[in-house]
Amino acid sequence: MKFKILCSDLDGTLLSTKSDVSSFTIQEIERLRHQLRIILVSARMPSGMFYLQENLSITHEPIICYNGALILANNNVLHSTTIPATLVKEIYDLCKIRNTTLGIYSHDNWYVQNMSKRVEKEIKHTKVYPTIAPTENTLVTIKDSGAHKVMLMSNPLDADILMEILTKKYSGLIHSYRSNDTLIEISPKKVSKITAIKLLLQPDESLVDVIAFGDNYNDIEMISNAGTGVAVGNARAELKEIANFVCALNTDDGVAHFIKEHL
Repeated sequence: MKFKILCSDLDGTLLSTKSDVSSFTIQEIERLRHQLRIILVSARMPSGMFYLQENLSITHEPIICYNGALILANNNVLHSTTIPATLVKEIYDLCKIRNTTLGIYSHDNWYVQNMSKRVEKEIKHTKVYPTIAPTENTLVTIKDSGAHKVMLMSNPLDADILMEILTKKYSGLIHSYRSNDTLIEISPKKVSKITAIKLLLQPDESLVDVIAFGDNYNDIEMISNAGTGVAVGNARAELKEIANFVCALNTDDGVAHFIKEHL
C-alpha cells in the first residue's frame, strides 16, 4: 500500500496502554516517518498529545486536537473553532439538575469544578493537570474565547437523558457522542476529524492518499472518508462495519502490526 499521510486516533487505537505508545509502535513509526506524513488526530487537548509526538519523533508534524476543533503546528494555531460561551452556559444549566459536572477545554487549558475519580483518571492517562475553579468562574474566563471541547461527567441514567436532550435540541450546533456510559464529549458542529485532515492536505494530496486508524464513534467520518480506513479490533461495531480493514486490538499493538505487514 502506498500513502502520503497516516492519521491515527490515540486512545484505544495507537496507544497500547491508557497513556503510552509501545516500543514496537515507536519502531514502526520511526521506520515510516521519513516516507509519509504522520498526523495524530485526537479528542485530547494539545498537552495530552505533545509528549506522544515527542515519543514518536514527529514533533515537526501538525496535530489535530479536540476532534478537529484545534489544529496546531509547532504550537502555532492553524485552525480554531469553538463552542460559544453562551452555549456552554446553556449546557451547564441542563447539567446542574442532572448530577453532572463539566470539563471545559479552551486551547491548552482544562477547567474542572473539583477533583473526582474521573478527573484523577484523566490526569493519569493524559499527564495533564486541570485548573480547579467553579464552573461559573470558568464561563467568565472563556467568555470571549469559547470552548474547543466540553466533557460531561455523569452517571449512566442522567447521561442517557442528557444525550437525548442534546441530540434533539442542539444537533445543529454541536457534535455529541458517548465516550462510555458516563461520559459525553461535545465539540463544535462545523468540525470533525475529517474536516481537519482536509485542511492539512497539500496541493498534491487528496483523501485517497490517507490511511486512517480509529476505534470510536468520533472516528467514523475519518475512517469512512479516508482512502483506506482501518478499525482496531476493539473498535465499535459501527466502525468495523465501514472500515476497509480490521486489525488487532490496540493492546496487542494492532496499528503497529498492520503498518509492519502492509506499509
